[in-house]
Amino acid sequence: MKLGKARGFTLLELLITLAIGFVMAGVTVLALVPLFKQNKVDAAYDTTLSVLRTYRSQAIAQSKRYIITFIAPGTIQVQYWGVGVPVSPAPVTVATYQLPADIQFAVQAGFPPAAPDGFGAGGTAIDFDQGMGLGSQDYVMFMPDGSSQDTLGNYNSGVLYLGRPGDLYSSRAISVFGTTGRIRGWRLYNQAGNKWVQQ
Repeated sequence: MKLGKARGFTLLELLITLAIGFVMAGVTVLALVPLFKQNKVDAAYDTTLSVLRTYRSQAIAQSKRYIITFIAPGTIQVQYWGVGVPVSPAPVTVATYQLPADIQFAVQAGFPPAAPDGFGAGGTAIDFDQGMGLGSQDYVMFMPDGSSQDTLGNYNSGVLYLGRPGDLYSSRAISVFGTTGRIRGWRLYNQAGNKWVQQ
């Protein structure tokens, strides 16, 4: 019985195959890195929007007051503020959310002069209590009627900005109308100049 000559891969063929595989893996990783960064910004934006909408809905459904405070660089604190006579008790923290480490509440050079919904001038990262002569408040308080107020009982409208520092087009904004509590999300695009576009 005659056996045929068995032939395998040479070392050179194996090295070439491995090199091609590593190059393809490297290209794939380089292509996916921007997507991973984009996902972090989207997750931070979605979390912030969701917290605002959830606690506004709970304020209405439960007839309670919820204070959402934005703490730079990336913390959201939710407090329940009960009603008492003659003085209300101190607010109680019910939840805390943390944005990804590379995402912050921040403004960046290149923001358009027209702020979302006309709230502020785009120079302050957390800019609530617009129209009260104060501005720059770091919280909203949702009331049982769905409105957003400050602790003095004034309607509290404003905007906050978040994104990755140094990456202008990762910027997002969320605006809140005090009288109705309506919440709108925005994204910065380069459309014949930088422009906030509602999402």
